[in-house]
Amino acid sequence: MTFPPQIAPAPIDPVKLDKLAVLAVNVGLQLQAGQDLIVTAPVMALPLVRRIVEHAYRAGAGLVTPLLSDEDVVLSRYRYAPDQSFDRAAGWLHEGMAKAFAANTARMAIVGDDPLLLSGQDSAKVARASKANSIAYQPALEKIADFEINWTILAYPGAAWASQVFPGDDEAIAVGKLAEAIFAASRVDQDDPVAAWRTHNAALRGRTEWLNARRFGALHFNGPGTDLTVGLADGHEWHGGASTAKNGVTCNPNIPTEEVFTTPHASRVEGHVVSSKPLSYQGTLIDGIAVRFEGGRIVEAKATRGEEVLLKVLDTDEGARRLGEVALVPYSSPISKSGLLFFNTLFDENAACHLALGQCYSKCFLDGATLTPEQVAARGGNKSLIHIDWMIGSNEIDVDGINADGNRTPVFRRGEWA
Repeated sequence: MTFPPQIAPAPIDPVKLDKLAVLAVNVGLQLQAGQDLIVTAPVMALPLVRRIVEHAYRAGAGLVTPLLSDEDVVLSRYRYAPDQSFDRAAGWLHEGMAKAFAANTARMAIVGDDPLLLSGQDSAKVARASKANSIAYQPALEKIADFEINWTILAYPGAAWASQVFPGDDEAIAVGKLAEAIFAASRVDQDDPVAAWRTHNAALRGRTEWLNARRFGALHFNGPGTDLTVGLADGHEWHGGASTAKNGVTCNPNIPTEEVFTTPHASRVEGHVVSSKPLSYQGTLIDGIAVRFEGGRIVEAKATRGEEVLLKVLDTDEGARRLGEVALVPYSSPISKSGLLFFNTLFDENAACHLALGQCYSKCFLDGATLTPEQVAARGGNKSLIHIDWMIGSNEIDVDGINADGNRTPVFRRGEWA
């Protein structure tokens, strides 16, 4: 008697993957009947893309357009393209996306690439290509940063990424572990993920309401290597969890999310701060970041790893050395308690308080939906080609809110809400 060969179990639970797709469409985007959708994703995420497309059409989507990228194709450019290639980007593509967003097309991004894909490539070429792409992407980025349409970002466990997070495991085991970590952080491992997100969004809304009622003029971060005062923009507003875009749709821009965030004043940041987690940026790991601010601008910057790339990022444009976001995340967040370093900002930023260099979000102002770019700038909002989050929080960081009269209110103590 012969027996069929054993078939190894799939490393990614198909039921949970389907629940993630449902969550992305119905909670992340809250896609509207008749609304078009653009999905960008790495090609290895096709199993998730296919489920998302199915559930988008089930929700009444007009037209779903997937745009796929491939790691080998990206590397071919760095290996074989002529030097002048790295000062160019597909502006026509980003202009088309901006045109789609102007017509109320929703936006979904799936991340999952190897976080160190470009770590072995010429850092000058990486920086040039990144800057060219940032310039070309600006028309589309403005629609996203101004929150003109509903958008969301979520993750798929790519094999190379999984091997970075779980370096001691076989590839299939690592992918399975990363998949479960993504499902847990995204709350799709629960019986009713939609209800779980409803409860989570309500908790984050309670935090934002508390902060908005206090109208702090600044936040002071204090801890090992950190003594930083972040002035807050005039008329700033705190947000977190679900937010309503200018098109009237309430969506969750990040799955997962544990943060509440607002806009700093571009000219009112003083002091020094060190990073608490590495930053994975454009295939380079930047670790041990230490910067000093004067008048809102970074005047000194160092890193124990990836310093050359960090300095090139800071020279992207005038706004790259100023802050566009400050976010509060408790050390006891589920992602922090997982003990994992994801090498991916979507997850790592939700394990710790963080700052973002570059472009601010106009929605983080009172009446932000009605403000012109000039009015946002007048209130202290920063403008830049970049928006890069990096983590500064830990269980040793205290945060005080400072009122206009100088009085202080404890906000965080040893990394937790006070």
